Amino acid sequence: MDADELVRGYLVLGLRLGRLVSGFVDSYTGDPALSRAVDNEPRLDPKALAGHARQLQKELPGADLTDQRKQFLQAHLRALECTARKLAGERITFVDEVEQYFQVRIRPGDEDAYSQAHRNLDALLPGSGSLAERLTAYRTADEVPARRLQGAVQAISSALRDRVRRKYALPEQEIVEYQVVTNKPWSGFNYYLGGYRSRVAINADLGHRMSNLPHLVAHESYPGHHTEHCRKDAGLVAKRGHAEQSIFLINTPQCLMAEGMADLGLHAAVGPGWGVWTEQIFRDLGLRMDGELSEKVESAASGLLTVRQDAALLLHDRGADQDDVVAHLRRWLLVPDRRARQMVRFLADPLWRAYTTTYVEGVRLVRAWLDVRVPGESLDFRYLRLLDEPLTPKSLESQVRDGLSWLAHNTQENSI
Repeated sequence: MDADELVRGYLVLGLRLGRLVSGFVDSYTGDPALSRAVDNEPRLDPKALAGHARQLQKELPGADLTDQRKQFLQAHLRALECTARKLAGERITFVDEVEQYFQVRIRPGDEDAYSQAHRNLDALLPGSGSLAERLTAYRTADEVPARRLQGAVQAISSALRDRVRRKYALPEQEIVEYQVVTNKPWSGFNYYLGGYRSRVAINADLGHRMSNLPHLVAHESYPGHHTEHCRKDAGLVAKRGHAEQSIFLINTPQCLMAEGMADLGLHAAVGPGWGVWTEQIFRDLGLRMDGELSEKVESAASGLLTVRQDAALLLHDRGADQDDVVAHLRRWLLVPDRRARQMVRFLADPLWRAYTTTYVEGVRLVRAWLDVRVPGESLDFRYLRLLDEPLTPKSLESQVRDGLSWLAHNTQENSI
């Protein structure tokens, strides 16, 4: 099987699975004739699709593709095979399912670390009442009024876009349209429309906070999902002919890479001092926030990163009741009942049940990779590689290991 035929087989397989699972194809900007042809087919049996995925994996080693493209396709074909097997009714443990989708092996977090995060938050939020009550009061005061949400999003987006355009070239015609929506299981969602255009939906049900809004906009747009789509579209697809990058499929390794990178978007675009930077933008809108405190609170709360993944393990690996999962989230994340139930709604959704791992392990892995830069290598250059290259979690994990070994060796040599 030649390279073009194999890549076409991958695209067809993804589109066929999209016929069986609503929302599985996050975006497809490739040949519309291929999409139309798949839409006009009879829907295939999931067992046949699993067999197709296995056949493509067997053909892959002999294809005339670079090692990096082979690694990408191998990882994604394995994920698609897992999706097809599950659709066919095969029983796969939750931990194995997550590993086959995202190339990471998950385990519960450390409750001692959560307790320390609580102590850190307690020190930042003095006053009467429990820590959960004080944190809720702080976050309520930090909320953007619903009528101001659209304008606040646009202001943050404009400021981030200016920064990202200076750091990473973007096509002149790129544009993001924002839409405020309700009744969704997520807080925000990027719909990449092709042609360097995105529509970003912001879920107003969650009561967005001033200290969280720059993270959300950076995640969905600049330098997150929209920026990644634009640069891969312009580079890998248009210039280098990597047609496999014209499709983005849920529950695949590219999701973990994309979410980890997007969650670190504000870190890359603004970095330390983002709180005061945001405070100044909101001041021009007549909104008041304590940027310095916001940054400290968000930093302390980052120690609770894995709590949501623990909740997924409780629900899907240990068979816990949803009310028990809500209680776990309320205890450790210090969120009110309504917010905890919204999180469980996302975790219980058949399509999104494993997806929380992309945020948790994605952030950990991508941050570790960004941190093992060699002397003289900038964060901007490192982040640009994430935007431009077809990297996989396994390749990052290997590079982190090698980078840590190199740093340890050179540190030892310098101390002699």
